[in-house]
Amino acid sequence: MKRVFISDCEGPISKNDNAFEVASQFIPNGNRLFSVISRYDDVLAEVLKRPSYKAGYTLKLILPFLKAYDLTDQKMQEFSANSLVLISNVKDMLQHIRSIAYAFVVSTSYEHYIRALCQALDFPFRNTYCTKVSIDKYHITKQERNRLKELAAEIAQMQMIAIPPNAKSMEEFSHDDQRTIHRLDEIFWEKIANMESGRVYSEVNPMGGGEKAEAIDDVVRKLKVSLADAMYVGDSITDKEAFRLVRENRGLAVSFNGNQYAVNSAEIAVLSETSISTAIIADIFCRFGKKQALELAENWQKGELNKSQINRSLLERFFKFNNNKSRVKIVTSRNVEKLARESNEFRRKVRGEAIGRLG
Repeated sequence: MKRVFISDCEGPISKNDNAFEVASQFIPNGNRLFSVISRYDDVLAEVLKRPSYKAGYTLKLILPFLKAYDLTDQKMQEFSANSLVLISNVKDMLQHIRSIAYAFVVSTSYEHYIRALCQALDFPFRNTYCTKVSIDKYHITKQERNRLKELAAEIAQMQMIAIPPNAKSMEEFSHDDQRTIHRLDEIFWEKIANMESGRVYSEVNPMGGGEKAEAIDDVVRKLKVSLADAMYVGDSITDKEAFRLVRENRGLAVSFNGNQYAVNSAEIAVLSETSISTAIIADIFCRFGKKQALELAENWQKGELNKSQINRSLLERFFKFNNNKSRVKIVTSRNVEKLARESNEFRRKVRGEAIGRLG
């Protein structure tokens, strides 16, 4: 029986953060605007745990500003295709995995980007789950457009919120950060939510944390396989619930160049510039099962890869490309904090400092 390989897109498959890049391209100081909103997203989802708020909602909070600066579906599609940057060897990785297992992509990314990715990788779009949106359907007045531009400029000038370690309440933030959070609450949920463009907040549902878990459930239900036969690869806060679902049902959860949220939730952490590392783990999992995949991770740490049951072609390509620089470790309570720091640093090296800092 075939097993199932399911992967997030941005991080494990590509180096992009498409929404960040779109904002940077089309909005003045958009990189800063997106970064402030992304940190606010982390605060609401991870610390304050606001009811009905989910990790990944940055992708809908940014949409009114993109509309104000005349972004269209066509511009978004063209930009996504032209800016695509893939992890090394990812096309070979996916082709190999598709030859031995069912393969799916579950991503918070906008549909425009996922379509461009599928075309570049010759991967079936029908095997993807992503954030569906048509920005062309929203029409705003000149007055609203100008007001949104003013709010975008205000947010871009805000200080970056500092999240205290293990924070669980608003009172643990500094007074300045509390003021920033309250002001962002006002901007998004009182001002923009009541604008015409604010319809996106009720009509667009990003493929966030809970939605990713639901997508995985949908995949295994349609294929009539067990979650124990699923391997999930992710790298960020939006993957936490997917990791939890897979782990609780005896599947395999793998962080690829993950941030602290991903490493804390995964069983195996991969630090690598090549997706062949992922392909090797997936090959063993899909052909032999989770126990053998975990044994592979142990052997990886000991430098005994060549003694395993790895597909020889994958192994040859791995050593040719990587010179054994990739690191693969089993995540434990003893090493998780150190491993999360190291993975975060490696993530920034591979994807760039600005994208690497995002949740």
